[in-house]
Amino acid sequence: MTSASLLADASWVRAHVDGAAKLYGRARAEVLGTIWWYSLSSVLVAPTVESLEGVVMDPSLEAVELDLAPDGRFLAARSLRTLQGPLGEALAGSLGPAIATIASVTGANPRALGAIATDSIANRLLWASAPERAEELVASIGLRLPKPRYVTVGRTLAVKRTSCCLIYEAGNTKCVSCPRQKPAEREARLRAALG
Repeated sequence: MTSASLLADASWVRAHVDGAAKLYGRARAEVLGTIWWYSLSSVLVAPTVESLEGVVMDPSLEAVELDLAPDGRFLAARSLRTLQGPLGEALAGSLGPAIATIASVTGANPRALGAIATDSIANRLLWASAPERAEELVASIGLRLPKPRYVTVGRTLAVKRTSCCLIYEAGNTKCVSCPRQKPAEREARLRAALG
C-alpha cells in the first residue's frame, strides 16, 4: 500500500504520470495527467463515499492508502481512520492538493480535473445507491466543482458526465459516456451499453 500523501509530491506524481503512457498510450503531459487522474480519483474518494451510510472514513491524503498494481494502475484505497470534522472540508483538503499537484506537474486544466472529481463522486454515490446525496456533497467541497448530473437511460440511472478523461487523445476510443461526442451518439451508445 502507498500513502495517498504522495499525491502532493510533484516528483512522485511526475514519475507515475510518465509511467501512465505504458498503460494508455503516448500523449502530451496534460493529456496523460488527465487520464491518470480519471483512473485515480474514483479510487481515492471510494473509502469515504462508500462509508457515508455508516461510520464515515477520513478522506485526508495522510489517512488514505492506495493499492497500486505493478503496472501503475490504482486497484483500491482504504482510509485508516474515521472522519473527525466536516466532510466537505476534508474532501477539499484531499482533492485540492492532488488536483493542484497534477495540474502543476502536467499542465492539465485544474477545472477539468475538478470536473472529473465531481463525476467520480457521483458515480460512487450511484453505485452506493445514494445518488440523491451527490449535489449537496459536491457543493460542500467547494473548489469550484461543477454540479453532479444524472440521466436516465431506459430504466437505468447513469452519471451524465461533466468531465472528459481525454483517453481518445492517446489513441484510444472515446468512452461510451464521453461528453465530447454528439448527444445523439452518446445516447445511442449508452442505450446499447445499459439496455
